[in-house]
Amino acid sequence: MDSLSEVESQISQINDQIATTEQQLAALRQQLHQAHQRAHAARDLDRAYRGGMPDEWQRETLPDRPSTDVKQWPLSPDEYRRYGRQLIMSEVGLEGQLKLKSSRVLVVGAGGLGCPAATYLAGAGVGTLGLIDGDTVESSNLHRQIAHATSRVGMTKVSSAISYLRDLNPNVHYVAHETHLFPSSALAIFEQYDLVLDCTDHPTSRYLISDACILTGKPLVSASALRTEGQLIVLNYPPRPPGDTTGGPCYRCIFSVPPPPETLTSCSEGGILGPIVGTMGVLQSLEAIKLLTRPPPEVAPQPTLLLFAPYSSGQPFRSIRMRPRRPNCASCASAPTVTAQSLSSGATDYIAFCGSVPSDPLPHDRRIAPEHLASALRKKAAPVAVLDVRPATEHAICALGGSINIPFTELGAVLARVQGGDPDRPAWLDADDLVVVCRLGNDSQRAVRAIDDAGVALGRVVDVRDGFRGWRTSVDTSWPDY
Repeated sequence: MDSLSEVESQISQINDQIATTEQQLAALRQQLHQAHQRAHAARDLDRAYRGGMPDEWQRETLPDRPSTDVKQWPLSPDEYRRYGRQLIMSEVGLEGQLKLKSSRVLVVGAGGLGCPAATYLAGAGVGTLGLIDGDTVESSNLHRQIAHATSRVGMTKVSSAISYLRDLNPNVHYVAHETHLFPSSALAIFEQYDLVLDCTDHPTSRYLISDACILTGKPLVSASALRTEGQLIVLNYPPRPPGDTTGGPCYRCIFSVPPPPETLTSCSEGGILGPIVGTMGVLQSLEAIKLLTRPPPEVAPQPTLLLFAPYSSGQPFRSIRMRPRRPNCASCASAPTVTAQSLSSGATDYIAFCGSVPSDPLPHDRRIAPEHLASALRKKAAPVAVLDVRPATEHAICALGGSINIPFTELGAVLARVQGGDPDRPAWLDADDLVVVCRLGNDSQRAVRAIDDAGVALGRVVDVRDGFRGWRTSVDTSWPDY
């Protein structure tokens, strides 16, 4: 039997051997790490320069590479000059520029968001830029849609924008989709691109675009703007198939229920300040460039909604944390109800999902033509009161003489006071004929309904069909068309 000292000596020898082996193993690991770094650097350089790096660099970094007398630079001389200011930035560099050159980006909507977004993407050197829009250029677009021009009014927005962009950067390949986006064709179009920008202005298109991006595996940069405020969010990034929780959320995850249709306001109805929508479009292009030049993360980063409100009293920019993918999402969950078949076949009805406001809720006998109002005002045979329910700013632009301006948003409070017995009863409620008018003939119908429901008018209450748009067409062609 070994003595205690012999056993302790044996233990000490084994510990020494383990320490020596661990040192050798650490040295081998360090050598392996350095070898991986050299191999990675060699691959990056070879991929980035594709044989066009200076000979002395090749000999120093790639000693086994055969020399050549013909240099094949990865960019053309014009591209080096054109993109030089961003090439020298570490955030882009040559590798990032080559990624931009090989990328394919689709901009859905060539309006206030799409014009600046497409402009900066084209300027940055995106290889292929697709634009989809079914509208034509109108003069009312020009204060904010910077890719269009007075000389191109009446041209399709896609053709007008591509004309502008091609003059800006002829190196980009432009693809025109001169049509509105439909569920039946969305997947086939999206499959052709690496990244999609949602530059539209209605919930139906936003849900459709998001669903199509999930089904085709495309990241989505979505933005919106109205009046003096804007929003931006990056969705489905990194792109993952439905059920994969490492992917970014979709539009349905963030907004599972669409807003009530009666609360929606378009730019033509609510107004939009050009720099607001321009800022959001520029931010979309910035997010797109970041996504295209950076390696995608393994797991989705914390999604945030960027809010822009420069007319607010606080900071103009705020970020709000949003939820990740919802486990019961109809689009990106493990058992989605929105599928390629349901989308392409039309079984997913976006209009029904988002709802719609009836375009003509009043019966025919409760609506009059603009010419009838003009005739009644000329005859003055019976007391006629005209209630203009446009916002005060619009009433200040142009108004009928003697009309009463109560914005539709304030009408409910006025009617409630009358119902409550307010002694200061408005005289227009006692007219034999109360004619309600607005800009397009929509709010006026809702106002008539509100007055009917309140039960406070003594005479007949009607609205003017097509509002002041109809008035301009049928009665007074000099009426401002704003």
